[in-house]
Amino acid sequence: MARRDDIVSFANGLLEVEKWQEFGAVGLQVVGADEVTRIVCGVSSSLELFEHAARARAELVLVHHGLFWRTEPLVVDRRLRGRLAALFATDISLVAYHLALDAHPELGNSAQLARRLDIEPERSFGGVGVGGSLGSPVSIEELAARVREVVQREPLVFAEGHTRIERVAVSTGAAGYDLITAAREGYDCFVTGEPEEPSLHAARELGIHLIAAGHYATERFGVQALAARIGETFDIPWEFIEVENPV
Repeated sequence: MARRDDIVSFANGLLEVEKWQEFGAVGLQVVGADEVTRIVCGVSSSLELFEHAARARAELVLVHHGLFWRTEPLVVDRRLRGRLAALFATDISLVAYHLALDAHPELGNSAQLARRLDIEPERSFGGVGVGGSLGSPVSIEELAARVREVVQREPLVFAEGHTRIERVAVSTGAAGYDLITAAREGYDCFVTGEPEEPSLHAARELGIHLIAAGHYATERFGVQALAARIGETFDIPWEFIEVENPV
């Protein structure tokens, strides 16, 4: 058992949340039980995730995509009311980390995905991504197969670069806009979640590969790494809930 506020303070410090100008509230978003004996984590806030957490008897839900965004109307509609009601009904706290979790050099979504692809992060890329080198050069077919195995999803592949891939930039989620930056910085391939409409021709004309493996699928690892670190630090069990999303 651990105090909720101690967990939040630890995570805030670990992720250095003060460095990031966020689109929404960071850290504790919904206040529930003071004491935590179990954590449930997931990629995005949803009624389905919160109902899973209640059945698991968790007192804290940790997510990458929280409830409150500056890009959304400040209105409690049926969607938000249902989610809040599910949390309050079982006294569950909601804790969310967005950009700070994307960018963390060890626990972050981009770093976690890169290492699973045998890409050793060497530097930050595009604000919240990482750039690095493969253990040994591969073809686009080999790297795409590796991505498919890691994220368990068929990626969208624009094979427009060199036959040998050595340097790869990784930025998870909706980071397709960083394709041009990756090309300008000399990367052979850019791995992200969502491409943009101009991405195909930009990749073709700049001579760079693009692998887009899904916003949700590429952002499943950071929240698990953070939950594992919290669980280890506070001796609390945690569980990742898969709430499938094809986007």
